[in-house]
Amino acid sequence: MNDKHLLLREARSDEYDNVSRLIRDAYQQYENFLPPEAWKFYVEDMMDVRKRLSESQLIVAQLDRQLAGAVTLYLDAGHSSQGVWPSGWASIRLLAVHPDYRGQGIGRALMEECIRRCRDQGVATIGLHTTEIMDVARRMYERMGFVRIPEFDFYPRPGVVVMAYRLDLKPPD
Repeated sequence: MNDKHLLLREARSDEYDNVSRLIRDAYQQYENFLPPEAWKFYVEDMMDVRKRLSESQLIVAQLDRQLAGAVTLYLDAGHSSQGVWPSGWASIRLLAVHPDYRGQGIGRALMEECIRRCRDQGVATIGLHTTEIMDVARRMYERMGFVRIPEFDFYPRPGVVVMAYRLDLKPPD
């Protein structure tokens, strides 16, 4: 990230609409992989950041005072609307980096912030879901130590698998 200043923090209420648009813009590249009605539902769900706030943390990445990325962290994965996770797990949803800011380590920084927050809260395992088409993110998760757990996959429609991953956190030394 060179000399640029990256700040990771909770989203402020006056930023929710901007974060919603950032998420939409980040996921826009996947529109043609879904039928129009499925895409419409997916975008509306992703952009409704307010409905998740009572049960999750909306973390943003601000690069040189501009919103560059966001992620939703559920310290209690039981509150996530995506998949069913074991008791005591955390989960991560909707990691998004605006296309203008990709390739600068922002996605990884957001993931590391989620991991740090989970460790601070004593969470032992983090789960997340992704798909084959989200190959850049999937490869990053795998490099960070997330491993496939097919028993938690789900199938939103025939022929589509949403793949589950987990990361077991080691207690600090």
